[in-house]
Amino acid sequence: MAIKLENALPPGYMLHHYRVVRTLGGGGFSIVYLADDTQGKRKVVIKEYLPSNQATRLEGETVESISAETDSTFKQGMRRFFEEAAALSKLQHPNIVRVTDFFRENNTVYLVMEHEDGMDLRGYLKRHGGRLSEKFIRTVFLQLLDGLREIHKLGLFHLDIKPSNIWLRPGGRPLLLDFGAAQSAFKGNKHAGAHTLTLGFAPLEQHRRGHIGPWTDLYAMGATMWSCMTGRAPPAAPERAARDKLKPAVKQFRRHYSRQLLEAVDWCLLMNQIERPQNVDDLAAVLSQPYTAPHLAGGSLLERLKLKWPWWKKPTDTVT
Repeated sequence: MAIKLENALPPGYMLHHYRVVRTLGGGGFSIVYLADDTQGKRKVVIKEYLPSNQATRLEGETVESISAETDSTFKQGMRRFFEEAAALSKLQHPNIVRVTDFFRENNTVYLVMEHEDGMDLRGYLKRHGGRLSEKFIRTVFLQLLDGLREIHKLGLFHLDIKPSNIWLRPGGRPLLLDFGAAQSAFKGNKHAGAHTLTLGFAPLEQHRRGHIGPWTDLYAMGATMWSCMTGRAPPAAPERAARDKLKPAVKQFRRHYSRQLLEAVDWCLLMNQIERPQNVDDLAAVLSQPYTAPHLAGGSLLERLKLKWPWWKKPTDTVT
C-alpha cells in the first residue's frame, strides 16, 4: 500500500527509464519511491531531494523553492546532494546501500539505489524489545564499521546513523542506509549546511553546529548499540549536557554483556568528542577481540536466520 505524501509523484510516473510503483516514505529532506527499472527489469529505490521546509512541487512535476528566502538554501542543498551522490556511486561495499544512478530532473535531484529484501533494525527492536545478544551486536556492527570506514575515506560523514537506517538482509548481512544527511568534511570547522539530526543518536556537536568528524558517527554507532541493549534511544545530547543522567552501560548491563563490549559503548557515548574513538579502526579493534559473553536465551538474529528465512510473515520494502 502506498504512503500518501502531499508532494509525492504518482504511481506510474516515469523518471528517465524508471516507473514509480508507489511511495515508500519521506522525511524532512526527501521522498522515497519504489520503482521499476524498465531497462534492467528490476525493482529499485529512488530518493528525491525535496526538503519540505524549503521547497514544494508545483502543479504537475516541477519542484520550486517556497520563497526567495529559501531559494539559496534549497539550491545549495541540491548541489551538495548531487555531489555526494556522485561520490557514493563509486562505492561498492557489501555493507553500504548501492547507488546505481543519479540525475537531475523536475528542478531537483534523484538518487537510485538497489532494492533489498529485509527489515530495518528499528522494526527488529520493536519485535524483540532490546536485549539483543552480544553475538548479534558484535557481528552486525563490525560489518557496519567496515562500511563506514569506506565512507570516511571519501571525506564524508553519515551523520544520521540510527536503527531505522540499518537494514538487515537475509542471512543477517546489514546495510547502512540513508545518506541524505551525509556531509563532506568542514567549513571553518563547523557543520556545513542545514540537515536533519535524530535525538538520542546525534552528539552535542551536531546540535551546536560544532566540529564534526569520524567521532560524530561513532557516537551514533554507540547510541545504536545501546538501543540494541535497551530497545530505546539514549537521552538526547542537549539533555545530557544540562544534566547527564545516563548510567554507564558497564553498570546497567553487566549481567548481560561482556565488560569489553560495554566499555566500548560507553567510550562512544562520551560527551567530549576528543575522548571518544577518533576513527573507525579504534572501535573495530575493540569489537573484534575475543570475548566470553554471558549466556542469553533466544539466540541472536544470525542464529535465527540460519534456521529459517523469512522469519516474519512478509519482508517489507527498503526505505532509504
